[in-house]
Amino acid sequence: MGIDGTPKLAITTQITSPITGQKPGTSGLRKQTTVFMQPHYLENYVQAIFDGIGGVQGKTLVLGGDGRFFNDTASATILRMAAANGAKHVIVGRNALLSTPAASHLIRKNGADGGLILSASHNPGGEDGDFGLKFNSANGGPAAESITDAIYEASKTISQYLISDQPAPALDTDGTYMLDGMVVEVIDPVTDYAALMETLFDFNAIRSLFASGFRIKFDAMHAATGPYAREIFVNRLGATGDSVINDTPLPDFGGGHPDPNPIWASELVAIMSAPDAPDFGAASDGDGDRNMIMGRGLYVSPSDSLALLAAQMHLAPAYKDGLKGIARSMPTSAAADRVAVAKGVCSFETPTGWKFFGNLLDSDMVSICGEESAGTGSNHVREKDGLWAVLLWLNILAVSGKSVTALMQDHWATYGRDYYTRHDYENIETERANAVFNGLRDRLADLPGQTFGGLKVERADEFNYDDPVDQSHSAQQGLRVFFNDGARAVLRLSGTGTVGATLRLYLEQPEPNLQRQAEDPQAALARVIAAAGEVTQIAALTGRDAPDVIS
Repeated sequence: MGIDGTPKLAITTQITSPITGQKPGTSGLRKQTTVFMQPHYLENYVQAIFDGIGGVQGKTLVLGGDGRFFNDTASATILRMAAANGAKHVIVGRNALLSTPAASHLIRKNGADGGLILSASHNPGGEDGDFGLKFNSANGGPAAESITDAIYEASKTISQYLISDQPAPALDTDGTYMLDGMVVEVIDPVTDYAALMETLFDFNAIRSLFASGFRIKFDAMHAATGPYAREIFVNRLGATGDSVINDTPLPDFGGGHPDPNPIWASELVAIMSAPDAPDFGAASDGDGDRNMIMGRGLYVSPSDSLALLAAQMHLAPAYKDGLKGIARSMPTSAAADRVAVAKGVCSFETPTGWKFFGNLLDSDMVSICGEESAGTGSNHVREKDGLWAVLLWLNILAVSGKSVTALMQDHWATYGRDYYTRHDYENIETERANAVFNGLRDRLADLPGQTFGGLKVERADEFNYDDPVDQSHSAQQGLRVFFNDGARAVLRLSGTGTVGATLRLYLEQPEPNLQRQAEDPQAALARVIAAAGEVTQIAALTGRDAPDVIS
């Protein structure tokens, strides 16, 4: 016991030194799992988070992740470090499982000071896969650049970390436990989130839709959303038990790649392309913040999904008063912009990364946000939210009485169609990827007036962003080439991979003509794809003659 009669804490001060490369990306720090498992690696980064946010003495935190390999071990370490650093209370999902949007909701609902989310999102899992850790602030959203910069600076000067000598409590049973004076509250990871969804959508209308024989198939990809989807779609909305597949979270995601796109969600694509396909298909990623939407034989691109949801979200109870504004990441197509114009609301173009939507949402300037990488969300949390997007689609389908295909055809007839695709070139040697990116950057000023693949360049630039709320400036957020006829190509170096580099090429062509809105997107974009290939020189500089993933 201490002099004042309180229990004496059992804390170790571990001497350490900086480990290079602990700079957070757009969604925290992501590395190969074996890197995080190295001695002191996780501990150094957790202490850098605590130091970078000004300490956690007396603070309440939320903790959880997508259930990938090392999630349980890392959660125990974080709890022991939080206790040693003086945290008051940590709310953690049972078995350390929390989808990212559910974690955001818990932070906001409980007035927590922030949260630590264990996930590498759509990256593969397992001991040979990837692991990640990010800090979300008190608004529930990803930490702003000023905070991630402070965390990185702390990682470069760290000399010690604090950790409790006591074991963390088992996290398999709900309840309240003590760890060196810190309250550890283990909760059902699904209940609060599911209750939130019931306040936003017309569950009675969706129940009636399912009762009428409407069939869905949701692929949880053996990731975090499995328990959420089963509770919401089956238990609360009455979908048949086989409506949710791959719903058991596994440390290696069943050997799959938990990225909801037509390549990695091929099982769902096959189901939705069969003669007896369900009426609606959807998938979500590792931590539940991304989504893929399908109708019978129809893949809905993330850009089209955002635009359709923005146009029709007034059909859901929470949004019956209409849009306040729309925000999209720069590489996302301009389809949502035309919805904003038609509805007389503002639209915002931000860099990639959900943190850039935070100020717009906190200031009540937008009702819906979307990213090209299948992230969609609203102001109910401060993260993109895969199940929210699926439920909004179901609410619209239930109220409108139309199919996915009919909804999209009506939307294109009203607003025009943007043919859009993303080509990913993965695991490129970093030097070669930099040669492509920097080579195009160096030629931007010379491109206007030149012709590539039959398309003339009208302008080219590097996207920079000035936040309209706090006036913060974010530079070098992607390269843009604008061709005649409204076509556009965008090139980015992705910040979510852990091996080599990933080049993402986004291609877009608006098509207002109703008679030409039913082509295959890759065919419709053939000229843009060819022009972008010439202007970027990806094949010549990398040796890659085709992308690894097309979505």
